[in-house]
Amino acid sequence: MAERLATSNYDQLHHFIADGVWDETPLETELLNQADRLVGGRDAMLVIDDTSLPKKGERSVGVAAQYASALGKTANCQTLVSLTLARGEVPVMVALRLFLPDSWTSDMSRLKSARVPIEHRTPRSKPEIALAEIDRAMAANMRFGCVLADAGYGLSAPFRQGLTERGLTWAVGIPRHQKVYPVDVKLIWPITKVRGKPRKHHVPDILSIAAEQMLASAKWKTVSWRSGTKGRLKARFAALRVRTADGPPQRIWDKGQQHLPGDEAWLIGEQRASGEKKYYLANLPAATDLRTLAATIKARWICEQAHQQLKEELGLDHFEGRSWQGLHRHALMTMIAYASCNIVASHTRGGKKRINGPPPQPTMPAVRHVIVDLILWPPSQQCPYCRKIREKQRRKHNLPK
Repeated sequence: MAERLATSNYDQLHHFIADGVWDETPLETELLNQADRLVGGRDAMLVIDDTSLPKKGERSVGVAAQYASALGKTANCQTLVSLTLARGEVPVMVALRLFLPDSWTSDMSRLKSARVPIEHRTPRSKPEIALAEIDRAMAANMRFGCVLADAGYGLSAPFRQGLTERGLTWAVGIPRHQKVYPVDVKLIWPITKVRGKPRKHHVPDILSIAAEQMLASAKWKTVSWRSGTKGRLKARFAALRVRTADGPPQRIWDKGQQHLPGDEAWLIGEQRASGEKKYYLANLPAATDLRTLAATIKARWICEQAHQQLKEELGLDHFEGRSWQGLHRHALMTMIAYASCNIVASHTRGGKKRINGPPPQPTMPAVRHVIVDLILWPPSQQCPYCRKIREKQRRKHNLPK
């Protein structure tokens, strides 16, 4: 872009992105509209996750020592909450919002130097940021059928309740110690032998137990949910209808404060070939079969592919990210480029015929060709031999001239 639009001056382009006087809101709305047109629908999934951008300095906005998903450990990094709209195996990233840790929200001078907007200077958890972005997507009439998230979001009762209040179907990961009640739990008046005022609140007739303990005696079954590069993907699953322990807190007998039973949901367990077990909650209908439950909770993997391509192919992490505005504008540009690659692939796969149904995910060489060869190295600057090689690549990937 610098070669074609800024007379080879990278600083001008960087200034335009980081400090230019323009409003990115129309672009954000258009990205949501194009994503909905490409993969939106009742069978689409909205995947909530976060991705990290490792940093060595301390001036980049939001940088702090925190868990870096890209490294699998605690490191100095920026963390962005991501929303990915996906259908089949086609992901389109639609939102990236920076999470500010306590070391930033408690330091007003750092917030001002990074030009963080006033409305974003108050502490907000990742689930709160995710719900705000979901509201923005729903306001743009983006269509999706189910919201997916890992245990980092699923352990938050306000997050699950917020999704339910919005009328959304969801399936989220939870820690193994997440408390649940049997589905037939009842609220009763407590019986006490001591004198005093009568109790004013009901208590459950059985105590809540950990998700791991609830599924310990359940029937586990091997389920295959889709084909992978090395054959069918399989694991052992078990599912039970339960009541989540996220109701109002109440003192229960001698156990202290306990949460009362909440809404009814599916408790799902997964045992992988390595022996590792994962647990999930989902508010899918009670008649949902085990294979559908497994396929739904395992559909979240597609966002990891989108994160990888945004970083490796489109340079999401190749930006200094000093200011709030500059980082979010850079992230917006990478998401637009990624969506454009999907649109090009959907129109060009299969020659001149446009395919029906969800378009296939573009390959890494195709993404690289669109972004690097067609934008950064236009044909007018290529020698005849290079143009011949690029023409072969264009025909190989069915890309437009």
